[in-house]
Amino acid sequence: MKKVLLITLAIFAMATFAAAQIQAPQSDVLGAHLNYGRGCAACHAPHSGAWGNGANKSGDTTSGDVALWGQDVGNLVGKTLTFGGTGPGTGYSETLVGFTASTPDLNITLCLSCHDGNYAQGAMMKNAVYEKLPPTYGTYNTIPTLLGADHNYAGDYLNDHPVGLNAAVSCGGQYNWDCTETNGVISMTGANSSQFVKNYGFFVRLSAYNNTAVVTCTSCHNQHLMNVVSVTNGKNSGLPTGNYATMFFIRAPYNPASGTTGSNQTAQFCRQCHGGEANESNGSYVIPTTF
Repeated sequence: MKKVLLITLAIFAMATFAAAQIQAPQSDVLGAHLNYGRGCAACHAPHSGAWGNGANKSGDTTSGDVALWGQDVGNLVGKTLTFGGTGPGTGYSETLVGFTASTPDLNITLCLSCHDGNYAQGAMMKNAVYEKLPPTYGTYNTIPTLLGADHNYAGDYLNDHPVGLNAAVSCGGQYNWDCTETNGVISMTGANSSQFVKNYGFFVRLSAYNNTAVVTCTSCHNQHLMNVVSVTNGKNSGLPTGNYATMFFIRAPYNPASGTTGSNQTAQFCRQCHGGEANESNGSYVIPTTF
């Protein structure tokens, strides 16, 4: 009887994992970044940067010098943005850089050349989400995708997650993982953090600046894959190898449209950096990732 029960449980577990994995998506993985059919060339102009795309409204003379970038960043360079903090009136300020700099801020500047509605108004963004959203998101209005122009007031970045050289990820203490940081690289080697990696993984790509791990746009988002993420079972994740559903270009399994009661995969994604709120940091090593 015990043997039959074990076999039944094993089959159930395999079925659960199989349900979490998906086949290749039925739409192009570039998703919304197909840019109304223009595809890769909308962001990476083959010739002459934003000049070649007819988008250099600021007259930026370094346009396209990095990554063949085809959108206009000129109006963003030198602007100081204050992103969300831990309480009213608090925040993390960043002064954006141009193509001549090599700090992680360049990453943010490039992304905001399309995703900013305050300074970078020349981009082709329409401030609409081109994904099927779960009904829990509501339908009151169009979900905004342009930072600094999200119906509060012009230039409000306080309701956006901190990014930049001041948005550091730390180890130790009440709110962080029992990890270690060496030259700006986070290692999930503590008892709690290593167990979390087994239960979910560590998919974020933090940038190193002055020997400190900091958050940029691409720490959480893979701009080239909107709806699928490939996971390999190993040191970076204990999940079974396969393709997993994701949304919003998140670079990890992240599917708020999951119909599974008690699905915690979206919370698991946030817990990669916010370790104090994880199961493993609050006395439970046995709660797996539920899809």
